[in-house]
Amino acid sequence: MRYKIGIKFYGNTKIYHFDARNLPINPGEKCVVETILGMEIGEAVTHLMPADQAENLKPVIRVATPTDLRQYELNTVKEREAFVIAQQKIQEYKLQMKLLKAHYTLDRSRLIFYFGAEGRIDFRQLVKDLASIFHTRIEMRQLGVRDEARIVGGCGICGREVCCSRFLSNFEPVSIKMAKEQNLVLNSAKISGLCGRLMCCLNFEYYLYKKLLHQLPRKGSKIITPLGEAKVIEVDVIHSAIHLELEDGKKVKIREEDYNRFFL
Repeated sequence: MRYKIGIKFYGNTKIYHFDARNLPINPGEKCVVETILGMEIGEAVTHLMPADQAENLKPVIRVATPTDLRQYELNTVKEREAFVIAQQKIQEYKLQMKLLKAHYTLDRSRLIFYFGAEGRIDFRQLVKDLASIFHTRIEMRQLGVRDEARIVGGCGICGREVCCSRFLSNFEPVSIKMAKEQNLVLNSAKISGLCGRLMCCLNFEYYLYKKLLHQLPRKGSKIITPLGEAKVIEVDVIHSAIHLELEDGKKVKIREEDYNRFFL
C-alpha cells in the first residue's frame, strides 16, 4: 500500500502531500523532498495516511540528515546575502519592483527571487548579472499583493498577526457584499488588510451572518406587532435582536425571546 505524508515548508502555511515511500516518518521530523523547484526541506505535520493510487505525488527522498540541516542553515545565511546584492542591482537599474524574498533550493541548483510590482518588469539584464554573481540558475517570480502581504507579514487592525501569514493556506474570494451583510462601516481603511484588498477575515463569519439574517426581518421592512405596525430600523445579528420604530415614533428593541410574542 502507498502512504503519503503532509509536509509544510518554512514561511508557507499550506500543507503539501508527498509519497512517503514506506519511510518511517513521524510528525515533527524534517524531510528532504522533491518539489517542482528542486530539493527542499520541509517538516512533517501529519501522520502517514493511505494514498490513492491515482494521486500523482512527488516522493520524500529521505528523512533530513544532520548534513542536510547544516546545509539548510547555511542556505538561509546565503539567502540574506543574495537578497542584499539583488536589492542593490535593482536600485542600480532603477527597476520599479519590490524585492520580497530570496530562496535557495537545498542543493543550491536554483536561486529564486520573489518580488512585487504593479506591472510587467524587464529584468533580463538583472538576471544575467545575478547568474554571473551566484553561478546558479536564477528565477524571478512576481507575486500578487496578497502573497506579498503573506511574505512580509505584520499586524492587522485587530492587533494580531495577519491571517495569511499565520494560518491561511488559500485565498478565498472576498466581496464588499460580505461587509454589508455583517453591517460593517464601509470605510476602506476599516475593512482593508495590509495588502490593500478586502480583509480575508470578512469571509470567516459571513455565512453565519447570512444564515442568521434570513431568520430576521430585513432592515427597512414593516412588520405587525401587538403594539401596531412598526418599521425595522436596525438589525442586530450578534444579539438576535431588531430595533423597531412604531407609528407614534416610539422606538423599541425586541430580542429573540420576544419573537413568539411579537410576530403574528
